[in-house]
Amino acid sequence: MRLVFMGSPDFSVPVLDALVKAGHEIAAVYCQPPRPAGRGKKERPTAVHARALELGLDVRHPVSLKSEEAQKDFADLKPEVAVVVAYGLILPQAILDTPTYGCLNIHASLLPRWRGAAPIHRAIMAGDTDTGVCIMQMEAGLDTGPVLLRTATQIGAEETTLQLHDRLSALGSEAIVTALDTLPTLTPVAQPDTGVTYAEKIRKDEARIDWTQSSDEDRPSNSRPVSLPGSVVRTQRSAPQNSCLPHVRGERRSRRDHPYASACCLWRWRGRTAALAKSGQSGARYL
Repeated sequence: MRLVFMGSPDFSVPVLDALVKAGHEIAAVYCQPPRPAGRGKKERPTAVHARALELGLDVRHPVSLKSEEAQKDFADLKPEVAVVVAYGLILPQAILDTPTYGCLNIHASLLPRWRGAAPIHRAIMAGDTDTGVCIMQMEAGLDTGPVLLRTATQIGAEETTLQLHDRLSALGSEAIVTALDTLPTLTPVAQPDTGVTYAEKIRKDEARIDWTQSSDEDRPSNSRPVSLPGSVVRTQRSAPQNSCLPHVRGERRSRRDHPYASACCLWRWRGRTAALAKSGQSGARYL
């Protein structure tokens, strides 16, 4: 099937790989434009941009799709369908109406629960016991379109947002390939009016680490490790410091490379390195 892929962060990369492996014709890849990053403030492409170039695909990164020129460029691709996953731009109605089968969004929740920007974090923070992915027919409303396919999964008692992020990305990759293979036979199911919740973006104050948090035994039963982007350390003796977060399960990644990174086991304060957690405990439990 001839399609346009629209996505930006690392969550979207396995989906792109799955579509290529399944033999679909990728007419073009749309993603967010490169932005200054790092100490040198050099422009850095998104994870999808980098992967698409490795695959030899046509990459486009307009800052908006509202202009007639941008919409014409999209229409000239003559896509049968557009696959959208964490793209980051609002799609005007003209874009939604262009593909033969419309625009299909991979959403990381069981809609209508957790519509919006941060469904993975909000599910963990709310103590949800299950979640999943939905293949949704996009319309003008925020994640309000009918669902073509849904796949559910349980959330582990100690599962972090990073772990769930990677699992849902893999589930979404499988689901969209299945959906495209059976697209003409799928029946869109309207979302119910009940059970609607919204996953707002993570606020800066929610990323502040509280070192006075009680022990595991005293925490509520629905409290799980949550990996928040840009976690901040605040002490009585110094100004707020970024918690840096360089190490995640043995890997070295910057916060820009992996925005869902869990806290590392060490943090630097006044030139000394102090332990985040007590002996034998994971730093992720504090986030």
